[in-house]
Amino acid sequence: MPDTNPDKKEVNIIIISDSAGETAYRNAVAAAAQFPKAQINYRRYPFITDKDKLEATFSEIEKFPNLVIMYSLVKDELQLPVIRFGREHNASCIDILSPVVEAISQVTKLRPEQKVGAQHQLNQKYFDRISAMEFAVMYDDGKDPKGFIEADVVLLGVSRTSKTPLSLYLANKNLKVANLPLVPNTHIPKEIYQIDPKKIIGLLNDASVLNEIRRQRMIAYGLNPDTTYSNMDSINKELDSAKKLYQELGCYVINVAHRSIEETAALIMKHLGIEDE
Repeated sequence: MPDTNPDKKEVNIIIISDSAGETAYRNAVAAAAQFPKAQINYRRYPFITDKDKLEATFSEIEKFPNLVIMYSLVKDELQLPVIRFGREHNASCIDILSPVVEAISQVTKLRPEQKVGAQHQLNQKYFDRISAMEFAVMYDDGKDPKGFIEADVVLLGVSRTSKTPLSLYLANKNLKVANLPLVPNTHIPKEIYQIDPKKIIGLLNDASVLNEIRRQRMIAYGLNPDTTYSNMDSINKELDSAKKLYQELGCYVINVAHRSIEETAALIMKHLGIEDE
């Protein structure tokens, strides 16, 4: 949802792609994170594969102010109209794909095929990734203990230690991930003690960070932020209990405070001896 704060400078980031546009979108979000005082609106136009679709996109976006156009289009016949549109509407245009393609072409002395979606071929890795995503959803939040036995990675952690987003991110790396929330005074499934400790990852967070996250979560729900859930003494007890369990299991422990999902995932994959693609 666009931020409607009138004091913020509005920027409309237009993402045009002949595929899903996920790479351009991620780049945009990463860059925009450097400008917290700006009002960033993301407008995505995926699967723009011909001039008619491109012209329809132009008709829609020309009404927006302060345009930044990020495009990922392999065909020259689609790239040139975007550049022309940008010049005519005083918009900044960023070509996500061509500089890398050109660099590879110069090194290899080969011409690019300009094949749309070449990076998304439906090979076995693609289907493995879909299967891993389904696994992560099925065994999220300890829904079925048998998932711990079948998983490549098992994430343990108190509330608000990024278990679910980490599970989905790692699933995109073709890893089957199950996670278990550590709730005070609840039973730990016996399966946790039956699996290889190396594949168990214990997640921690700083008490002060958890306190702020949990308070904001309660406020977002329209509830009183000062509850047992966000109480510092309760949080410290939860963390102490988690640390005791991790020590008992002998598992790898990561403090996720001030770490991005990508950074935490990279540490997990390094621990498992898995090279990122």
